[in-house]
Amino acid sequence: MANKQIFSLWQGMACATFLLLSLPGAAFALPDYELLDDLLLTHVRDGFVDYDGLALDPRLDDFVSQLGETSPTELISPEALKAFYINAYNAIVLQGILAGQSPAGSFGRWRFFKRMRVQVLGEAMSLEDIEHGRLRPLGDARIHFAIVCASLSCPRLANRAYRAGLLDGQLNAAAERFLNDPTRNRFDPDQKVAFVSRIFDWFDEDFTAVAGSLQPYMARFVNDQSSARILRSEGFELRFDDYDWSLNGSFSR
Repeated sequence: MANKQIFSLWQGMACATFLLLSLPGAAFALPDYELLDDLLLTHVRDGFVDYDGLALDPRLDDFVSQLGETSPTELISPEALKAFYINAYNAIVLQGILAGQSPAGSFGRWRFFKRMRVQVLGEAMSLEDIEHGRLRPLGDARIHFAIVCASLSCPRLANRAYRAGLLDGQLNAAAERFLNDPTRNRFDPDQKVAFVSRIFDWFDEDFTAVAGSLQPYMARFVNDQSSARILRSEGFELRFDDYDWSLNGSFSR
């Protein structure tokens, strides 16, 4: 008799759990990163976004809605937090562009980064909240090569979701891709002049906190050995390029 009661109780708990997870607004363990993988693989090529195609794909809204319903208790490591917030940032940017927002122009940037808010972990967050309030305090400057604000001077958007178990390698790859992209950074070891992204000017403190100063940080990811050697000795004259806020893809509104 006792065994039957225990079994009935277990059945009732399992049924209640199933119903709870089936309800609209029930918490997700984590967002569906496989969905995001497929979405990015379909609409991103070499960092450029097919916004017209993305606009016809309902899965982006599905993924963004999951961000608000994810349980914070599942994000139990710095890697899980970083991966979650990087994916959230990039997905919200894509949705913002499709909604008619744009970081072009000073007023556009204010609306895009500060005013536009989306439910994330049960609270309304802006892109600025995610970048400056959640990601930067984690102390990993490589996040600046992974979050993409839909502009040509941003890092190229990866066509894979970031995942906690793969994150260190993914962030190293993003850093190498960005530092060695001649449309973002150019090093002339003969003249000892480097034309580099404005990102290194804006977030200098994040990079110097890791490596003591900016150029040795860059040297970690630059493939050209002559340039890397000069960077390690801080021998380059750095010139920061103007930032191109043009859209990182095509969109016919």
